[in-house]
Parts: sequence; C-alpha cells; structure tokens
Amino acid sequence: MAPLAMALVGTALFSLMDALMKGASLAIGAYNAMLWRALIGAVVMGSIYALRCRQRPSRLAMRYHVLRSAAATVMTMFFFWGLMRTPLAEAIALSFIAPLITLYLARVILGEQLNNRAIGATLVGLAGVAVILFGKLRGDYGADAMLGAGAILISAASYAYNLILQRLQAAHSDPLEVSAFQNIFMCLLFALAAPWLAQVPGGEHWPGLIGAAVLASISLMLLSWAYGRAETQYLLPIEYTAFLWAVLFGWIFFNERVTPTTWMGAVLILGACWLAAKAGRPGHPVPVEPV
Repeated sequence: MAPLAMALVGTALFSLMDALMKGASLAIGAYNAMLWRALIGAVVMGSIYALRCRQRPSRLAMRYHVLRSAAATVMTMFFFWGLMRTPLAEAIALSFIAPLITLYLARVILGEQLNNRAIGATLVGLAGVAVILFGKLRGDYGADAMLGAGAILISAASYAYNLILQRLQAAHSDPLEVSAFQNIFMCLLFALAAPWLAQVPGGEHWPGLIGAAVLASISLMLLSWAYGRAETQYLLPIEYTAFLWAVLFGWIFFNERVTPTTWMGAVLILGACWLAAKAGRPGHPVPVEPV
C-alpha cells in the first residue's frame, strides 16, 4: 500500500501545481510560465543533487532522462496552453485518455501481464470521466475552447508515453536524480526559444512560479519512488484522483462550478481506485531496456 499512498500524495501535489501554473500561464503566457518554473526547478533540484550525489548517472539512465524530459516538455507545453482555454476540471478529465493508452503500452513495452481487475478498474475510471464529460462538454463552445481541448488531448498522448518512461526510469535512477535531471533538461529545451519568447516576470508572479517548481519537484520524486515499486496497472487508476483535486482547486482558485454529473463521475473514479488497490503485485520487475 505504500506505493499507492505515495502516488496519491504525488498526484494531489501535481494537481495543486497545475492550479498555480494555470494562474501563471494566464498572467504571463504558457511558455514563460514553463520556462521560469523549469529554471527554478533546475537550480533548486540540481543544487541539491550536486551536493548529495557523487556518482554520475549511467548512460542508460541519461538516455531515459533525455527521453522523458522531451516527452514531458511536449506534454506540459500543450497542456498548459490548453489549460488557459478550458476549466481545470475539464482539462484534467480530458487528459484521462492517457491512462487507458498507458495500460496497453505497459503490456507491449514493459511486458506487464494485465489482470481483469486492473482492466476493470481502468474502465470504471474511464466511465467516471465519460459521465463528467457528458455533463461538462454538451454545451456550446467557441473555436478557442475546442483548440484548447485538442491541445490537452495531444498532451495526454505524450503523457501516456511519459508514464511508461517513468516506470523504466525508476528502475535505474533514484527519485532525486530523476527530479534534478528532468528539471535541467526541460529548462534547456525551453531555453531554445528564449531569445524570441522569453520575458522576465514581474515580482508578483514569482511566488506562484516558485511554489509550482517546488510542488512539481516533490511530486516527481514521490511518483518516481512509487513507480519503482509497483506495476503500472496497479498505480494507474490513482491518476484519476487528479480530477477530484482539480475540482477542489478549480473552485478555490478560479471559482469554477462543480455540476451534479461531476460528482457522479467522482464516485466512479473513487471506485476505480478501490479496485486498483486490490489488483496489483507491487514487486513486479521492469526490463533493463525498453522493447
């Protein structure tokens, strides 16, 4: 149960980070919010890693760091661009196409054997998302909102591959190394466009950016620890609890309304998590190389 608990806490912190980043993206743009958050994370986590670790990562570990950072850069840029145009809870709901993709990628790439309870948990969770989307997306939406939804779906596809890389990466790197190098490589990737797009934020934006960087780093370490000790299918439905946190933070920070269908879907999502807790075998090893 420890990996499940760490994944749950990590997901909650990541959702709070999403809320802070939505506010920052609306204020200074998605690119600048991501650039400065990544820079803060790179300085903080890179310094901690340099002080505590003396051994260089292996070549294979560095390969995973680069691959996952690239996937995360695509994922986050599309997600926060889309998040500027959709409510937080709706954006999270749309992103839940990723766990279903991940479940079957884990079978192909990691060789994990699917069991009926894990598949059932994922389907129950998706049913909860479908109920929420039925209530949220049946109204009239402008072109900008639809572009935002499309961007979040592209982000979800990147996130599915990111989850697989997270499982592989956790077998070769400790959580501190994962967090440090992901922040560093994402900062370098975002910096490529800095001569044309970068702007220094005003002083009022720095507390939110620093908070988002710290939350993202802690969440990344918790999730890396969890995925290093449990099967992907065991932890996957925990991703659905992000919606519950998005409902809460969307209401607190942006006064976003929660509908009855939202709560109906939430009940199904919590049921999926309960099924997942009964399903997995936490000690399943991962391959040294992806297939």
